[in-house]
Order: sequence, then C-alpha cells, then structure tokens
Amino acid sequence: MGTLGGGNGGGRPPDNGGQPEGLPDLPPEWGTVVVPDDPEALAQEAEDVRRELRRLSRRNQWRRRFGLPLLPPGTTQPSLGLPLLIMTVAVMATLTSLFVVTWPGRTGRVPADPEASSATAARRPVPALTLADSTGAPVRLPDVVPAVILLIDGCTCVDLVAATAGASAPGITVLAVDRTAPPRASAPAASPPATGPAPAPVRALADPEGRLRAALELGQPGGAAGVALVGRDGMLVHTLPAARTVDDFRAQLAALS
Repeated sequence: MGTLGGGNGGGRPPDNGGQPEGLPDLPPEWGTVVVPDDPEALAQEAEDVRRELRRLSRRNQWRRRFGLPLLPPGTTQPSLGLPLLIMTVAVMATLTSLFVVTWPGRTGRVPADPEASSATAARRPVPALTLADSTGAPVRLPDVVPAVILLIDGCTCVDLVAATAGASAPGITVLAVDRTAPPRASAPAASPPATGPAPAPVRALADPEGRLRAALELGQPGGAAGVALVGRDGMLVHTLPAARTVDDFRAQLAALS
C-alpha cells in the first residue's frame, strides 16, 4: 500500500486558488509518484542503486588510469573487462613472438662431450707454485712438465699413484702432492714385465697450505685424488676433481705427451 504524492503531500489548496503552502509540486514528467508506507519495499531498489554506483566507481577508476574522461552517474557504459582481456592477450602474444625470434637458435647443435668440455675449460697455465719434495728441495711446477699431478691429501692413494706411473708414457713425471711435511713416501710402482716400458718417475711434494688445490679449483678433498694433466707447453689439458682409479682419466693420460 502507498500514498499518492501530489502537491505538498496531498494538502488542500488555499481558498484564493494559489499554490499550497510548503513544498512545490513535483515535475509533471515524473508522473504519479507512489510513496510506500513500508520503507522495506524500497530495499531492492536501493540495493540496485548502490550496485550501480559501485560498478560506476570501478569503471571510473580504470578510466582515470588510462586518462579517459569519467562517466557521470546514470551513464550506461559497457564493461572494460573484455577489452582489457583482449589487449592483455595481444601483448602477451607479441612478447612471446619477440622472445622466440630473439632467442639464440639451438637447432642443429650437437651436445658437447662432457670430457671434452672439461679438457677445454682446463686450457690454462699450470699454477706457478714452488713446492718442496721429500728431501726439502724446491720444485717449481712449470719446470716439471709434462706431468700428472695427483692431489692425494685426504685419501690413501698408493695404488692409484703406482698405477698412474705404470700407465704414463716415457718422459712424463707423476707428482704426488700431499699436505703433510715431509710428504709420505710413495710406494714403488709394481715391477713391469721385462719387455715392458719402465714406469714414470714419481716425485712426492708437500703442500701444507693446500695452495695447489685452491689454484686448480678442485674443491675440498673427499676420499679421492684430484687430478691435473699438464702438457709439455705447461698448459693444463685436463682436470678431474676426484679419481679413484687410473681408468677415470686413462684416455686423457694416453693422449698426454
């Protein structure tokens, strides 16, 4: 139920025919206005108005960010969600295309051999360090080439030293480097057959401070020997952080001369 609104609320006009006292009449284009007796009857309309105002506020926030003119209340404007989604997809597709075009091509590349990569990375001069041998005499590493350097600190590598000496070509010196001073004596290499070549000489060197291991960047000792092969030109041709048998570097050792 409601009350028809008109004039100042339905009051009778004055006797002289003038306008009633109080509020003026409502605009005629509004038509008949019905004021409900129960305010709850307007709850749905109020919620719709609040929802529209919130939607308008969100749209104006986006328009303000893009420098667009703000929408006045009551303006019907399509949502920006779909245009923004389309624009985002287009930008992402463009960036992906540019990334694919500028990415270095990998097709046709043959995977590099890990052993070859290790040997290539090791092509640098042997550290110019001077260590002491078992008699206390100084030994400058660049002066003892070609050589096989075995870092035997932290491992029992007597068999590895002997096997390396037996597998090395003539003219190659095996340097067994330990941290102890004086270094423990290396066990003599196994006696070769009467017709076979003599084993390479083994020289035991002391490196109490571990300078050589640090210079070769072979990490910390972990129960195996670090290996560095040095050519006649004094350049490192192969390094191995940990080796337990000569088979771990036999192929590179055979090519060393």
